[in-house]
Amino acid sequence: MSSLENKIDFAVIVSVTKANPNGDPLNGNRPRQDYDGYGEISDVAIKRKIRNRLQDLGESVFVQSDDRKVDEYKSLRDRAEGNEKLSKILKEKNVSKDDFARAACQEWIDVRSFGQVFAFKGSGKGGGVSVGVRGPVSVHTATSVNPIDITSMQITKSVNSETSSDTMGMKHRVDFGVYVFYGSINTQLAEKTGFTKSDADKIKESLITLFENDLSSARPEGSMEVHKVYWWEHNSKMGQYSSAKVHRSLNVEANVDTPKSVEDYQFTHKELDDLKVEVIDGL
Repeated sequence: MSSLENKIDFAVIVSVTKANPNGDPLNGNRPRQDYDGYGEISDVAIKRKIRNRLQDLGESVFVQSDDRKVDEYKSLRDRAEGNEKLSKILKEKNVSKDDFARAACQEWIDVRSFGQVFAFKGSGKGGGVSVGVRGPVSVHTATSVNPIDITSMQITKSVNSETSSDTMGMKHRVDFGVYVFYGSINTQLAEKTGFTKSDADKIKESLITLFENDLSSARPEGSMEVHKVYWWEHNSKMGQYSSAKVHRSLNVEANVDTPKSVEDYQFTHKELDDLKVEVIDGL
C-alpha cells in the first residue's frame, strides 16, 4: 500500500464536565493549568488515548498501557524481541538500524504514526540497538478556550489490603471547560515510516471517538466529549498553506462571560482558497 500523498492538518474540540482530563503528578494530580489559569491536556495523554482507540479498532500497538495489554510481554524490549524479524536483527553483530526501523514500522501503527526511540543493550552476539524513528503524526497540547475553575474535595480511600483504617485524600476536577488541540500529518515522514492513507483514516476515526472506552474514576463516562473534528486534506505533499495558518483559520470563543456548557461557545472557521475542510461531529 502506498504512503500518504497529501499533507493533512486537523483540529479537535472537546469538552470536560466535572472531570479531571489530565492530572499533573507533580502537583497532587490536579488538572493541568498554565500560569494564566488555562487548562491543558498534554500531547502524551492525547496520544495515549489515540493508541487505545487504535487498539480498539484492532490495530497492533507497540506502546501499550498496563490495563490495555493484549500480550504477555512485560516491557517494550520483550515486545520487540517477541517479533520474529526484530529478534533476528537484534541478534546480529552489526545491527542494521534501517532494517530495524522498517520492521518496527511495519508491525506497529503507533510506531509508524508517532515514531519511537528504541534503545536496547545487546545480548549474546548482538551489539544492541539505538534507533530513533520520527513519525509523521504530530499532536499539540490541548488548551482550554477560557481559564478553568478547579474544584477540590476531600475523600476517604482504602489503599491497603491489610486491616487498617481508611485514609484521607483529595480529588480534583474541572467543573466545565472547552479545550482545543491541533495536529498535522507530514508526508515526507510518512514516506519513511510507511504511513498510509488508510492509517490516516484510522487516526481520524480515533479522534472522532477519542473518549470511548476511556472511563475512570477521574473521568466518568460522558464527562469527556468530542464535539467537532476539523480535517484539512491538502492537494499536495507540501500543502498549500503552513499548518500554523490552517490551524489559525479555526476560531473558538465563548458567547458569555462565564460559559457553563458547550452551547455557550461558537465554532467558526475561515475558508482558505483551494483547501476544503471536512467538519465531523464527535461520536
